[in-house]
Amino acid sequence: MNKYALSLSTMLLGVAFAQDQDAATISWMLVSSAFVFFMVVGLAFFYGGLVRRKNALNTMMMSFISLGVVGITWSVIGYSLAYAEGNRFLGGFGYFMLNNVGLEGSSIPTILDFVFQGTFAIITVALISGAVVERMRFSAYMLFITIWSVLVYAPMAHWVWYLGGDGGWFKNLLGGEALDFAGGTVVHINAAVAALVLAFMIGKRQDYGKKAMLPHQVPFTLLGAGILWFGWFGFNGGSAYAADAKAALAMANSLLAPAATIVVWATLDYFRAGKVTAVGLATAIVVGLVAITPAAGFVAPMSAIIIGIVATFPCYFFINWRAHSSLDDSLDVFGAHGLGGITGALLTGVFATGFGNPDAVTGGFSQFMIQLVAVLIAIAFSGIGTFLIASFVKLILPLRSEDKAEAQGLDVAMHGEEGYSDGEGALLIPVSSSKKAALVAGQVVRS
Repeated sequence: MNKYALSLSTMLLGVAFAQDQDAATISWMLVSSAFVFFMVVGLAFFYGGLVRRKNALNTMMMSFISLGVVGITWSVIGYSLAYAEGNRFLGGFGYFMLNNVGLEGSSIPTILDFVFQGTFAIITVALISGAVVERMRFSAYMLFITIWSVLVYAPMAHWVWYLGGDGGWFKNLLGGEALDFAGGTVVHINAAVAALVLAFMIGKRQDYGKKAMLPHQVPFTLLGAGILWFGWFGFNGGSAYAADAKAALAMANSLLAPAATIVVWATLDYFRAGKVTAVGLATAIVVGLVAITPAAGFVAPMSAIIIGIVATFPCYFFINWRAHSSLDDSLDVFGAHGLGGITGALLTGVFATGFGNPDAVTGGFSQFMIQLVAVLIAIAFSGIGTFLIASFVKLILPLRSEDKAEAQGLDVAMHGEEGYSDGEGALLIPVSSSKKAALVAGQVVRS
């Protein structure tokens, strides 16, 4: 590219390359963004394997569609409301339509921050689908996530992670800062509460409590859990926003917490049922990762193990209770992400330490209370916001699919496809009615 072309490109972007950006940090954030993006694929497999085969594609599509819908809403207005200059409660329109989002930035280009945070918005929205699979109308789901990603996710991200001025609301709560390293409140509690509200509003599946609804492809679920764990190293490690010791600490804790959860979950499974299930192990991985997310860069490694152990108990017993209750949170979004996120957020207030950083906020009673208030605010905001948005969507489109479509399976009803078929299609050559009758008669005789 010659100097004139470079000059034109720079003019079109409206920015110039910053001279003080750190190449190592940019490299790490590029990799972390790709890791988090890949988590959406992992979630699709994780959720897709847990449903009945007639709904496998629809379930996976509910994850993949967020890549498009939220990718657009985030670029048009979501990123601006979350991170453009504004007040303590909401960002402004400085980044509307990606205006002023380019190659400048203190340590990384603003456009890279947009991408990294955009992957968080996408995976958060995708998590919600797990509570309403096998029954929510796909068009209504698309409209719901379009609005929710702007009106619920973006403001909460601003409260927790906005650094301009005096910071977002949670940067000064009860005289201190509510700690959320990588999304305990913004991602997991936020999505889980929304999922729970939607599950109540849509109602349980037709066969729920009447038939066993067994996972159709458990290896998919294990594969998805493995991809999620892989991506989570970028999810938590990238939240350090530097290729430094804090990123290394976050990655170590992202290894240790779910490892502890696996061991405790497997032990509980064995003593309760005499068997260690694959679905249980996959769920344990997610619970441990969720629990350490708000604490990943704030706690010592042994504290991460304790957080993983403690988080196992409320999640394990709630999920086992839920399976025998009338609550059809189909894939246990609240049990894993909600209770796991709440436990991790609260324990961050207990175990936060100056590990490698003597100026860091440390845990104690006052910090625990700040964390508790932040959790309660997140629950209330997400719950009320979700109810209002879903009620609005219901005025335009039915939230729930028709009974016939649900019985048939949403793969065919919503997408005209099957996840598993023999590849044989319908007869495409027109046949006269008399010949058709003869063909049918011949088939009857042969049978």
